[in-house]
Order: sequence, then structure tokens, then C-alpha cells
Amino acid sequence: MSDAAPRTPRVFSGIQPSGNLTLGNYLGALRRFVESQERGVDSVYCVVDMHAITVWQEPEKLRGTIRELAAAFIASGIDPERSILFNQSQVSGHAELAWIFNCVARIGWMYRMTQFKDKAGKNTENSSLGLLAYPSLMAADILLYHATHVPVGEDQKQHIELTRDIAAKFNHDYGVDFFPMPEPVIEGTATRVMSLRDGTKKMSKSDPSDQSRINMTDDADTIAAKIRKARTDPEPLPETWEGLAERPEARNLVNIYAALSGETREAVMAQFAGKAFSVFKPALAEVVVARLAPISGRMRDLLADPAEIDRILGRGAERAAEIADPILARAKEIVGFVQSR
Repeated sequence: MSDAAPRTPRVFSGIQPSGNLTLGNYLGALRRFVESQERGVDSVYCVVDMHAITVWQEPEKLRGTIRELAAAFIASGIDPERSILFNQSQVSGHAELAWIFNCVARIGWMYRMTQFKDKAGKNTENSSLGLLAYPSLMAADILLYHATHVPVGEDQKQHIELTRDIAAKFNHDYGVDFFPMPEPVIEGTATRVMSLRDGTKKMSKSDPSDQSRINMTDDADTIAAKIRKARTDPEPLPETWEGLAERPEARNLVNIYAALSGETREAVMAQFAGKAFSVFKPALAEVVVARLAPISGRMRDLLADPAEIDRILGRGAERAAEIADPILARAKEIVGFVQSR
């Protein structure tokens, strides 16, 4: 294998199997993954179960959420034959390359990571070592496949910057041009979907209120009820997007409509200008149900046969390892390890 970083584009992205997948996960990640697949981009998608255990997980529940996330990938349109879909723990190269990167990255880099500060809170001394070091594992996830592009939300850009820092330091330390500098890909309408109860906060699967989010497993009636109860304001919709600058809940709902309908925000504003939310919300519910109901139905069908999900993930892991194993072997050789078998 050449030490030159590859020029052929390859996408890598992973999602943690933490359950309760939402409309935000679909619009911000899964739908974009499908669009990338349809453009014919070489794509590797991963259920990052090793990241999940940086905080305590009930083992049986974790197995269920891994399969649920895999079902969501497939139901959303990821074809396991055209893209690679697997769960991280089945390819040991992730952990092996992460250890090498642990020895390349600096502790100070890890302490500066915003998500560590948020998740550890004030009691950092009681956090797991994995929670501190998991950005190094994330770098390994990406670089193990020589990925060039990583679809992420705005809140994940810092991790891609760290991945680039680790790749650059490895290349510099060992005098090679082996790992590429992956680029974050942030694009499209409604990549950041906000809570239905508070338009200033991101829609979250961990929010105590189920009314704050639309789950990918919600049925049509539940979706319609949640949108009907979504927080808004008493004013009608204005003519322009700029008119929603100080109206976060209204802006969020219009954003969702535009993202799911395929229309521009401006076209949605023109269609509903001067209309009350009593008119807009039913139209929005119709759009959301039309897109999500088939996905939730397909997810239920897939989850009824967990052995088939496991087979798909296993086959995906075999294909992932075909790419990862030679890259890991060359990284070990560069580091100076003796490989006698």
C-alpha cells in the first residue's frame, strides 16, 4: 500500500445507538447519508456501539438499540449492498488504531473538547477514561477507512478538527503522508432540528418530554398530535424568512416543512404568508407523516427479525474489514511494530 493519502472520495459517518431516534436524526444524518449513496459516493456507515459504552449501558438494552439503529439506516434508504453498514465493535481495527492515536494525541487536546465538558459536568474525576479519550476513537473510526468526507452536525465540527490534528501529527511524527485530512460536510436545510417545545434547543432523544420531539417510530396519529401541540406564537406567518428571525418556534416548523417537502424556505413562506398556525400545522403534519410513516413501518418489520439485522451487520463488518485491515497493518508497520503472523 502506498503511503500517499488517497484522492478517491470516501464518506464515513457513525451514529451512537442510544435509542429514541428522532426527526432530527433523520434530517440531520440519515437522509443525507441516503442522498450521498444515491450520488454513488463510496460510503461507510457505522453503528458506533463502542462509543455508547463511554457511559453505562444496560447490555440487553444496548443490543436492542444497536439493532434499532441498524433498522433505521435501512428503512431510511441505506442499501447494505451499495453502502457498507456495520456495528463498530465487530471490526477490531477501530480499537487498535485508537490506541495508536491515544499515543499520538495530547491530553490537553482531549480536555478542551466541548462534549467532554458537557457530558462530564463538574465531576470530571469520576468520568470514565473512555469518555475523555473517545475523540481519539472517533478519529480512528474515520481514518481507519482513509475517509475524506464526514457528514456531521455543527456540534461535531470540533471532532473533525481534532481528527485532522491527529492525522497531521501522525504523518509529521513518522515522516509519511499516510492519513488524509478529512473534511466535515455540513449542508442542507434543517440540519439542526429544534425542540417542538422550545425552539432555542436542539431536538433531543434525551429530553424528558416526549412531546418535544418526533420519534422515527411514532405512528401517524402521534405525529399529528405532537405537531398540533407544538409551541408557536399568536402571530401569522410573515412573507419572508427574515421575518422569523425573532420567532424560533415558528422558524423551526417552517424549516422542517421545507426540509421534508423539498421546497425552499422562501417558497414555504410565500405559500403560507399571512396564514395562522391553525392552517400551517395540519399541512406540516401531512408532510411529516408522508415521509416518516413508511420509515417507521419498515423499521417495525425489520425489528421483527433481529437475526436478519445481525446477518446484515455481520456482512457489513466483513466488507468494512476488507478496507480497514490493510490500512491498520500499514499504520502498525509505520509505527514500528513487528508483525510476524
